Amino acid sequence: MFANNMNSIAQEPVSYHTVRVENFDLFYREAGPKDAPVILLLHGVPSSSRMYQPMLESSICSKFHLIAPDFPGFGHSSWPTPKEFSYTFDHLAEVTEKFTEALKLNHYTLFLHDYGGPVGMRMAVNHPERVEAIIIQNAVAHEAGLSSLWGARRAFWTDRPSHEAAFRKSFLSLETTRNRHLGVSPHPERIDPDTWTDEYYFLSQPGQADIQTDLFFDYQNNLKAYPVWQKWLRDHQPPLLVLWGRYDPSFTVGGAEAYRKDVPGAEVHILDAGHFALDEKATEVIRLTADFMDRMAQSKRLGSTQ
Repeated sequence: MFANNMNSIAQEPVSYHTVRVENFDLFYREAGPKDAPVILLLHGVPSSSRMYQPMLESSICSKFHLIAPDFPGFGHSSWPTPKEFSYTFDHLAEVTEKFTEALKLNHYTLFLHDYGGPVGMRMAVNHPERVEAIIIQNAVAHEAGLSSLWGARRAFWTDRPSHEAAFRKSFLSLETTRNRHLGVSPHPERIDPDTWTDEYYFLSQPGQADIQTDLFFDYQNNLKAYPVWQKWLRDHQPPLLVLWGRYDPSFTVGGAEAYRKDVPGAEVHILDAGHFALDEKATEVIRLTADFMDRMAQSKRLGSTQ
């Protein structure tokens, strides 16, 4: 399913691994030279590192080292129950930091999508010295990026007992899983239905409803952290690339433009794609990412010679 979206085949094949963190197995995909600059790819919901497969199989891996883990409770990583594991974004960030330490990743560029945004921004705040740059793909750090769909979600946060049944029915449904990919795209025929049927199968597995409900209930703390993340961006001015699918039903284009307020030099591209831009615009996403990383590498080389 990925062949049509690839720039070219990477020189080295993608490899698949598991590492032990906090007594749980974390699965990850890896491609590219081990001594090359690292891009840490953090996924969204209800996806996994699988969403990055087109990038991991592309020519960008001839020059950069790509690593894409599955968060606990997702994909091929362990799925501890909420009694065994606290499903909060603080905890996901903590586990992902331990993952990078286990792999001895001292410096990296963060590529953040959806849930990967709040995880990655916590990592940046906790360890700014490790972050060389940030790439945002439909990951919100400003209230301006939240669509009208968030009204019902806020009601769930305000009164969980009264709204949990309705939340589960909607959030975990095949229709919602499908709409995350299609959004309001004028070209739904371009999006492989396997993307959402695979994710729906994952969501339908025993224990997933409890895991995803607990984690989304904690999402309210991400909104409370927005001012912290915005201040971090203003203070640190990291090299910032923003790639945004305009047909996203949950995250509006206003969320992309808002990053310019914090980082005036941010490079922002609005793509004719949905929430999962790699579904429709893999070639464009990969090209823009590679160009950004090339400029970063060139700037670093020039800085070292001065």
